[in-house]
Amino acid sequence: MHNHSHGHSHAEHFDTHNRAFAIAVFLNLGFVFIEAVYGVLAGSLALLADAGHNLSDVLGLVMAWAASWLAGRKATDRNTYGLKKTTILAALFNALFLIAAVGGIAWEAIRRFSDPAEVAGLTVIVVAGIGVLVNGITMLLFLKGQQGDLNIRGAFLHMAADTMVSVGVVIAGVIIMVTDARWIDPVVSLVIAVVIFIGTWRLLKDSMSLAVDAVPKDINPGEVVENLQSLPGVESAHHLHIWALSTTENALTVHLVKPDSGDDDQVIEQATHMLNHDFNIQHVTIQWERAGTGCPSASGC
Repeated sequence: MHNHSHGHSHAEHFDTHNRAFAIAVFLNLGFVFIEAVYGVLAGSLALLADAGHNLSDVLGLVMAWAASWLAGRKATDRNTYGLKKTTILAALFNALFLIAAVGGIAWEAIRRFSDPAEVAGLTVIVVAGIGVLVNGITMLLFLKGQQGDLNIRGAFLHMAADTMVSVGVVIAGVIIMVTDARWIDPVVSLVIAVVIFIGTWRLLKDSMSLAVDAVPKDINPGEVVENLQSLPGVESAHHLHIWALSTTENALTVHLVKPDSGDDDQVIEQATHMLNHDFNIQHVTIQWERAGTGCPSASGC
């Protein structure tokens, strides 16, 4: 005989970061326009490459903003968990967009090695210097929120990488002015591509993992089982499943073997508090079993 008991701890505290996203989109969209215009006027592939990358970042910021807003919408009869998983999809799409941008930048940079263009070094320095300021401010807007939210971390990492890239473009402009070495421009473009790829790879892996309902990387299933089995009266735990509902919220289902039903409510309260406090798992569903099933492992039988 099975008793089905459900303990749910809802953490409806989605900070949509509306102000941060609005400022970030406005600043970066304006900078994309400036960088593209002067990239053409200066004949700088580094500026044009960075402008294209920044445009993808603007689209990524808009997507992350929309997902963060959607995640805060109420659940419905059809979408029983709401639209929280859009934050995971936004992080995944952002990573894919950046990987595509890396390929485009690298291709054009390699082509430029055989036909280096005239580059106005001073223009490159001034425009890239503006980029350092814009990207640095934008990065700081997401500094706090990125610590516990993969969606926000995606925006933060993009801005952090852009800041470093803009510094690299400034350095390239200085070298071009001093040495007239035109090959520096495509070299910097390749460096930009590498920096973007390195910063994006981890985001891609993490978002892909959450998208296929893998256990979030900061949760150890073995520790979860140990803690559940240490609850009063619980003999074993099995059929454990842990997955992400969003980039900030997780869910768990588990069967607990507990012969005595006397203190079920108290044990559920302890379990939900422990899982929320120690493992950042907010949605908990527990099924009681009054006798062992011969399945001691953390996975299903």
